[in-house]
Amino acid sequence: MPGPGARRISNPPLKPYLASMARTPAGTPDHPKGTERFHEERAVTTVRGSDTPDLARGAEVIRDTVRTLPARPGVYRMQDARGDVLYVGKARVLRNRVANYVQWERLPGRLQRMVSQTRSMTIVTTNSEAEALLLEAQLIKRFRPPYNVLLRDDKSFPFILLRADHAFPRIMKHRGARRATGNYYGPFASVGSVNTTINALQKLFLLRSCTDSFFARRDRPCLLYQIKRCSAPCVGRIDAAGYRELVAEAREFLGGKSSAVQRRMEAQMAEAAEALDFERAAMLRDRLRAATFIQGSQAINAAGVANADVFAVAAKGGHVGIQAFFIRGGQNWGHRAFFPTHTEGLAEAEVLTAFLAQFYEEVPPARLILVDRDLPEADLLAEALATAAGGKVEVSVPQRGDRRRLIAQASRNAVEALDRRMAETGTKAKVWREMAEFLDLPEAPQRVEIYDNSHVQGAHALGAMVVAGPEGFIKNQYRKWNIRKAQTNDDYGMMREVFARRFARAQDEDPDRDGGQWPDLVLIDGGKGQMSAVKDALEELDIEDVPLIAIAKGPHHGREGREVFHFPDGREKMLPVNSPVLFHLQRLRDEVHRFAIGAHREKRSRAITASPLDEIPGIGPARKRALLLHFGTAGKVRAASLEDLQRAPGVSATVARAIYDFYHAGG
Repeated sequence: MPGPGARRISNPPLKPYLASMARTPAGTPDHPKGTERFHEERAVTTVRGSDTPDLARGAEVIRDTVRTLPARPGVYRMQDARGDVLYVGKARVLRNRVANYVQWERLPGRLQRMVSQTRSMTIVTTNSEAEALLLEAQLIKRFRPPYNVLLRDDKSFPFILLRADHAFPRIMKHRGARRATGNYYGPFASVGSVNTTINALQKLFLLRSCTDSFFARRDRPCLLYQIKRCSAPCVGRIDAAGYRELVAEAREFLGGKSSAVQRRMEAQMAEAAEALDFERAAMLRDRLRAATFIQGSQAINAAGVANADVFAVAAKGGHVGIQAFFIRGGQNWGHRAFFPTHTEGLAEAEVLTAFLAQFYEEVPPARLILVDRDLPEADLLAEALATAAGGKVEVSVPQRGDRRRLIAQASRNAVEALDRRMAETGTKAKVWREMAEFLDLPEAPQRVEIYDNSHVQGAHALGAMVVAGPEGFIKNQYRKWNIRKAQTNDDYGMMREVFARRFARAQDEDPDRDGGQWPDLVLIDGGKGQMSAVKDALEELDIEDVPLIAIAKGPHHGREGREVFHFPDGREKMLPVNSPVLFHLQRLRDEVHRFAIGAHREKRSRAITASPLDEIPGIGPARKRALLLHFGTAGKVRAASLEDLQRAPGVSATVARAIYDFYHAGG
């Protein structure tokens, strides 16, 4: 029988399961049923007495859970008293793995702290340990638990896409879900490396990069044809057969057969020269130069390796850096350094294993993954990644030859990247300490919130907040508020409304201030007036201990860097124009300014494209389109009689009555 408060949910499929988790508060077991992937989910909640961390109480919660666990593979989540996820783990045998936490005396200090905070557990059983590994990685990315190794830089990687849904396929940069039909080549380490490669590929294969609508409207070649980066299929400068030949060569080149493509071009150039067709020979020469540029611009020597991802780890002073190289078609498509967090007390091989599982949750794995050390679960990782790769994946530690030299190069880069990171971190920490000293804070803040308003002559007004910490901006916590009550040309009133709403919600959701959502410092883009408005708003909420600083532009609107810093007690301070602290505070202020302006432009754009029909209940995009096509304008829809509305295509008598009543209520 399940433990206290247990609930069962059968077989949630992977993607719907994770989507439902995004809609459901952490720690609750209310997820939709499914039939494909997982055997069952069981949420066991045992909360006794105080929510204060207590090792014995946490161990008792885990012990109650162990009694009901099956001898099956699966994933377990440990949650605190609020339901926030502390840790996500996977196991080949759930009962045996979770039972290890009961003997808390043998655990390291980090895990003892985790057990002491545990007040509930959620269990998901799977069909295999490989499935458990995949689910674990996805849940870690979803919940970002404080006791798991986290891949902090989780931005999607860019790819090159050669589309296949048009008679004249387009070559383009792609990021995000791979829904379009075509061939994807990547990942590339950065957008810059993709742009450089696409530019060279355009010179090499003369493939179009324009959109389908632009292509359809052309009646003469564009500039790209003039500078010899497109063959102009839009106006018939090349026929379909000739363009298909270029596309086939591009696929061959990107697929790793660049030498064969180059040899054919060299032969064609020689034939053109012999036939005295010097114009064609010159074009082929330029294309060969582009091919040489692509191959010669690779900073990493990938000789002897066709397709592989290469990873090496460096550790120093409690910090871990992981260097990644992406080799495709014998060419280096870029490299990037990663710095996972929450790695304290873990072996480097464990950190790399956790990193790889999360990294490949979004990126399609290469068939060959080269690492610089033996991993504790290399075979399991390869088995889990085989599904995503569409075939066997090998995780290998090279011992000699070209692969070993590639690993050595990655290791050297990992050490250098970590050294740079630590130097930058040390400099940042110094700036944050000096900022705290200048602003009279007891210690360097861990969470800084910066606020600004944006409007144009009172229209489309909104407030914006960005959040920064010692490691940089925390963009998933940025917020914006549409101004509801304040006069939209009253900047002080808008600031007062934003703070009233922000901190009233903070009091409701985190009254004890232990959820990490209360700021250690608030920066306001403004002067004495904004400071006074914010103080009034917080005093009405009986909040007096949030440090406030207003940043006002100095003479000439700050062009000389003479910002004035206003304190709540009326004091004013300034910094030297070459102060690193001043530059740091300006950067924080400029980021909220950028975010506020961007949000305002987005809101204004939506308002420009809005239609009066949007306000009518039950009128969706399809009916709105039909009404506008039938009547011509929204004004004519408003003036139409009930009989005319009923004659519009796709409009039933009920909908026509709803539209007529909306415009003529009380008339």
